[in-house]
Amino acid sequence: MLAAFATIASAQATYPTKAVRVIVPYPPGGPTDIVARVVFQQVSESTGQQFIIDNRPGAGGNIGAEAVAKAAPDGYTLLVATTAHAINMSLFKNINYDVVKDFAPITLLTQGPLVLVATPSFPANNVRELIALAKAKPDTLNFASSGNGQSTHLSGELFNTMAGIKLSHIPYKGSAPALTDVIAGQVPLMFDTMLSAMPFVKSGKLKALGVTSPGRSPAAPEVPTIAESGLPGYAVFAWNGLLAPAGTPRAVIAQLSEELKKAMALPQVKDKFSAQGFAASWDSPEQFGSFLKGEVDKWTKTVKASGATLE
Repeated sequence: MLAAFATIASAQATYPTKAVRVIVPYPPGGPTDIVARVVFQQVSESTGQQFIIDNRPGAGGNIGAEAVAKAAPDGYTLLVATTAHAINMSLFKNINYDVVKDFAPITLLTQGPLVLVATPSFPANNVRELIALAKAKPDTLNFASSGNGQSTHLSGELFNTMAGIKLSHIPYKGSAPALTDVIAGQVPLMFDTMLSAMPFVKSGKLKALGVTSPGRSPAAPEVPTIAESGLPGYAVFAWNGLLAPAGTPRAVIAQLSEELKKAMALPQVKDKFSAQGFAASWDSPEQFGSFLKGEVDKWTKTVKASGATLE
C-alpha cells in the first residue's frame, strides 16, 4: 500500500516532464480553440512545461477525437472535447471511438448558452419573425454550423422540430469559417457560442435574435431568450471538457485535475469567459464522467427526435 502511494506521489511530482499535446478538433479562432489557449497558457506557466495546442479539424470533431483515443495513455496527448462528442455517439452511423469507454474524464472546462445570430440585412429581427418567415417561405432559409454533430448543428435541428419549420443545415469545419460566411451574408443564420459570436454582435457585424439558455445571459442581458421570444421550452447549453485516453494513470489524471482547478479559478480566466457568456467550470474526474454519460443520453433522445443521421 505504501509503495502504491509512493508511486502516485512520484508521478504527481514529475508529470509533466516534456511537452504535452492538446488536440483541439476544430480550426484556430473558434470557441474551443479560444478556451484551450486561455486555459493551457496558465497550465504551462504553472508546470513549466509546454502544453501545445494542436488543431485537428474535420468530421464533426471526430478526427481529433479518434487521434486521442488511439494515443498512448500516458498523459501527453489530451483532447478538448465538446458537446459534439456526446452528440456524435448517436448521430454518426460509423464512428471509431466511444466517448465514454475510450477516454478517461479529467474535468469540465466551460459551459454556457449559444446565441442565434443573423447577418445584419436578414429581414427577421427576432425569433417570432424568423419562424413566420420560415413558414411563409418554406425550404428557402439556411443556417450554418461549426460542423455536423456540433451543438451548433443540433440546436438548429431542435429549433426546427419545436417550431415546425425547416431551416436547411450548412456544415463548416469550425465556428470561425462559418461566422465569416454569416457576416458576409453567404448564409443568413447560425447558432454559435457567445464566446465567439458576441464580439461580432457588439461590433455590429452580426445581430443577435436570441440566446438558448432558459434565462437571459448576464453577458448580454439585452438579448432575449429564444424561449421567451417565440419558442417556449427551448433550451441548449454548450460545453468544453478535457479527456485523456482510457488507461491513463490515475496519478496523472489527478495531477492534471489539480492544475486545471487552479487555472479555472484564476480571475483573468473567469473574467475572460464570463464576459463572453461562458462560465469557467471545474469538476472532479468522477463528476465529469457522470456529466458526460448524462449528455450522451440527453442528445441521443434529441437526435432520434430530429431524425438526423450522418455516415
